[in-house]
Amino acid sequence: MRIVFYGLVQGVGFRPAVYRVAKSLGLKGYIRNNGSNVEVVVDKNHEKLIEHLKSELPPLAEITRMEFDDGFRGLEYQDFSIVFSEDGERSSVIPTDTAICDDCLSELFDETDRRYLYPFINCTNCGARFSAIESVPYDRINTSMNPFKLCEKCQGEYDIPSDRRFYAQTISCKDDGPHFTLYGKDEKVIKTDNAIEHFAEQIDSGAIGVLKSWGGMHLICNLEVLSRFREWYSRPEKPFAVMARNINAARELAEISSFDKELLLSLQRPIVIVQKREDRRDDYLLDLVSPKLDNIGIYLPYSSIQHLLFLYLKKDAIIMTSANPPGEPIVIDNEGVFKLGVDVYMLHNRNIINRIDDSVLIPFEGRTFFIRKSRGFVPKELNPHHDKKVVAVGPEENLTTSVAFGGKMYTSQYIGDVRKYNVYDFQRSATYHLMNLFGITEVDAIGADLHPLYTSRHFASELGEKYEAEVIEVQHHWAHAVSLMVDNDISDEIVCLTLDGAGYGSDGNIWGGEVLLSSFTDFTRIARLEYLPLIGGDKAVSDPRRLVFAISEKLGIETDYFDDETASVFRKALKNSPISCSLGRFLDAISCYLGVCCEKTYDGEPAIKLERYLNRGKRKFDFKGGVKDSEVQVVETLPLFEQLFEYCKNGDLTDQDKYNLAYSMVAAVLESMVEIAVDRAKELNIPIIGITGGVAYNLPIVRIINYGVKKGDLTLVTHNNVPCGDGGISVGQNAIAGNILRSK
Repeated sequence: MRIVFYGLVQGVGFRPAVYRVAKSLGLKGYIRNNGSNVEVVVDKNHEKLIEHLKSELPPLAEITRMEFDDGFRGLEYQDFSIVFSEDGERSSVIPTDTAICDDCLSELFDETDRRYLYPFINCTNCGARFSAIESVPYDRINTSMNPFKLCEKCQGEYDIPSDRRFYAQTISCKDDGPHFTLYGKDEKVIKTDNAIEHFAEQIDSGAIGVLKSWGGMHLICNLEVLSRFREWYSRPEKPFAVMARNINAARELAEISSFDKELLLSLQRPIVIVQKREDRRDDYLLDLVSPKLDNIGIYLPYSSIQHLLFLYLKKDAIIMTSANPPGEPIVIDNEGVFKLGVDVYMLHNRNIINRIDDSVLIPFEGRTFFIRKSRGFVPKELNPHHDKKVVAVGPEENLTTSVAFGGKMYTSQYIGDVRKYNVYDFQRSATYHLMNLFGITEVDAIGADLHPLYTSRHFASELGEKYEAEVIEVQHHWAHAVSLMVDNDISDEIVCLTLDGAGYGSDGNIWGGEVLLSSFTDFTRIARLEYLPLIGGDKAVSDPRRLVFAISEKLGIETDYFDDETASVFRKALKNSPISCSLGRFLDAISCYLGVCCEKTYDGEPAIKLERYLNRGKRKFDFKGGVKDSEVQVVETLPLFEQLFEYCKNGDLTDQDKYNLAYSMVAAVLESMVEIAVDRAKELNIPIIGITGGVAYNLPIVRIINYGVKKGDLTLVTHNNVPCGDGGISVGQNAIAGNILRSK
């Protein structure tokens, strides 16, 4: 019988597992990797093979389907063997990078083991995968370990079926593998008997360092020097991730629920956004980590070098953030990293084939809201609800690329803001690499954002010309809604709140506070927030005082944000300013007016800092908005600001008053939007309401919406596998483009 296995069956110890089971059952035949699947031929008892295999699958392996062919009768085999891989159709799942397993971790600290303190220890059950793969099939020759030839002892482990490293493609040891070298600020090698111990001593003493990892490099410092680090790195307010020694050290910083713990200790080891410990919410050091926020991003060591670092560190927690010039991709080459100008560098000599950042997510009621879906989670298969060959290039910021073929979709690692040339170049290389891994040489369509000035559209045009494929423009918030549908495998129409900072609307204005009725081939705009002027366009995003000034002018109320001359110029500019119905801008204006944040130094900062106020606030103020009935209903926001100004005119508000004002005002506008959404869903017999977009990361807002949806006897659908924000846009673009083609 010939059995063809599909799923996560490459680079995860699947072939060795089949080999061991077949040998234990006395079967004869072979196993071979075909690029898109693993082929097994056995002389008898294939049912027993499958039964035993399912109970002995390696931890990272996953069988999604099997095919059977009994046309192999009459062939005779002397034994069961692993035969050389073939480069067939490439459609199998590429294994993701996963944390060091318990067995390897035990060996790492075992003085009697030959890999004692060896920072590249791994086996079939753990280690770098996607970051190390150049091509498929997943054999050593196609990985970054190809230059390192196996020594006699490693070869012996590789050849012995009973060994945990049997047929493990990326194994090595101190005698045949990569190694770390320590460099000083002058780029010269620091000679020392123990480089990692010396590096740890430098970090403990206040140095800023770079540590090369699997898919990129990290900037590291201890928390006590974070003020200097922020000044040096020109990031005055942006939150940084903290790597903690272990789960107990994490609990010293934050409230860790059972679900949080599960995520922190998972094989993927993402950065998890958790609430600061209540008794440390105003702690000086933790406020330096994530200024004016109630949450903090924490993760645990996932690579052997990180475990070794903590072996020598005195600190239980350090800053561990992507090493890159602001706005640029994470650094991967040893030569380029010296441009950062840090105090000390710990670099290894293994090439990074696929640049891949740490994943970042927010837990919510058993689900995961990915801010950045990358290491450990990419690539993963999604159902695009079409069978076309489509490449979608995302929007402008925080984007990914999504590739679909044969009824499957795979999304690239996090790429970033393609307005920077190096990020644009990264998107091109990451996209072509993903297409090469899956053997995609023909494309039916390209999905791109509707915005005429987005840089990603240049890449869409390049792909369209290269593959003679149609470029299909997709409205930004429609793509958000469909990404939510794909995430939850929803085929029918959905009523969805698409809430974010900005997206180019089909009317030429800036959207971001929408209620949409969405399918895979069309959408209807049911409702929106009231349009407000953005004086200076994007400058109003960086300087939300302009938003408050514009709102005040609309209401005939004087403000003192600007001098008379500037105010006069802005009044003249009001008539010709672009207009936005974005909930993100609505939140920015509240944040600025209440004195929370009046200058954006990182993406979404004013609205993000308002979350603390929403978290601590209650519905104590009576805000009453209005809804204008028309073809597209309009939820009025100017009356809410007028009431806010009235509540604040005496200027004697406590902090709790401000928390309550922010919460009450935001709840009022959300209740109006939810009511409209629920009414339309019930008219159409749709039992669910969706929420998506960058604002969906704001948990107090999600809770307010969830309460309103439940009150309407419907169910709220949230994200879980696809990012809520712009990292999920390419997923929606791809599904829409493929379904539009299919419907023609």
